[in-house]
This record gives sequence, C-alpha cells and structure tokens, in this order.
Amino acid sequence: MSESIDAAKISIIIPAINEAENIKKAIATTQHSLNIEVIVVDGGSKDDTVAIAQSLNVKVISSSPGRAVQMNTGAVAASGEILLFLHADTRLPTGFDEMIRTALQQPGIVAGAFKLRIDAPLLSLRWVELGVNLRSHFCQMPYGDQAIFLTKEAFQQISGFPELPIMEDFELMRRLKPLGRIVIITTPVLTSARRWLQKGVFKTTLLNQIVIIAYLLGVSPARIRSWYRREKFKRI
Repeated sequence: MSESIDAAKISIIIPAINEAENIKKAIATTQHSLNIEVIVVDGGSKDDTVAIAQSLNVKVISSSPGRAVQMNTGAVAASGEILLFLHADTRLPTGFDEMIRTALQQPGIVAGAFKLRIDAPLLSLRWVELGVNLRSHFCQMPYGDQAIFLTKEAFQQISGFPELPIMEDFELMRRLKPLGRIVIITTPVLTSARRWLQKGVFKTTLLNQIVIIAYLLGVSPARIRSWYRREKFKRI
C-alpha cells in the first residue's frame, strides 16, 4: 500500500442532516483535487441537503441517522484506498489531497487530521484553537471537525467507527493509536463557529471537557448524549 499511496484514490465521506446552508461550500472545497470521490451520507434531512448535493454531481446515499452510522455507511460505499471524513460545516484547504497522500507515506503513520481554525474573529476562539491543536499534536487525539483521514485498510482493521451516539471520533483515535502514529497536518481546515456561538465559547469548551471525563469514567455514551442535548451539565 505504501508504494502506491501517492496515487491512491481518496473517498471523501460527508455525513449530513439538514445541512442545506453548508453542504455546497463543503463540497466546493473538495474540487480541483485529483483522484477523489465525494460521498454525502444523508441521515434523513428535511431541508434541501439531498437536492443540493445531487445537483453538484456527487454520490448521495441514505442511512439511519447518527454520525458514526452515517460515516460507516459511507465507508462501505467508498471505492478509494484512503478515507477522509469531512463534517458538512468544515472546509478543506487547497491541496489537501497531496497533503494527505504525503502524510500517509511517512513511516509508521496510520492516520491523520488537520490543524483546526474556527471561522469567527473572537479572541476566545483563538485560545480554543490553540488548545485543540496542542492536544492533537502532543496527544495524537484529533476530533472529527479536523477532517480525520486514514487508509481503508486501517479503518477495516479496527472495524470502523464504533456506533456510539457521541464520542465516536475519540474512540476511533484510541483504537488507531496502537497501530501507529497519528499525524497532524499543519495547514488548517476551517470549521464553522456555530456550536461555540450558540452555547457560548466558555460553556461549549467546558461541556466538551466534561463529556470526555464522563466517557473515561464509564458513563454510557447514550446518557452523555442525553445530558449534552439537554445541557444538564450546568447542574454539575
């Protein structure tokens, strides 16, 4: 595989539910790249997500809702040797395809992701970016909004994303680390600030840390997801 990685096809899998405002921009950043395919996996959108994606001449398939389920469904349909999981509100940098192939050619590298940049001018978000990028680099623990990529062979070796209602990207990284190193490409992806702006930067950051701690302490992902949606962490 390593000998042919420079020519490997990249399958870009975009899980989406009601992302009509974002899907066109996400797909646009995949263009002008070589030997790729784009697969939008819709989880039951009620808006124009599917129609917009279909109009852009990419593969659109349906699955049960749930990011992990949708990404696994996309991986089964993928024909590429490399899988790239892209959130619908994240934009890829120019030349991402060459960056990924170059990264996966390095000895001992099993997967990777990009540095994070958040699409809003708030100073507090620069601190969030710094924390995310330090964690990703030193702990080799990037999350889904950093556009995780890996070979399909490695993905199949760990049986794909665990189909959890939350923390699927965290658990994927934990399963990959015994197989090899996880590289962080220094060119950033640009992700939407919407979740930080909706709940507030401090609150969102705190919730994210509590989610991780709860998961590591053995709280069930279903319960964590329920708490997160209802924002019950504010009682802790």
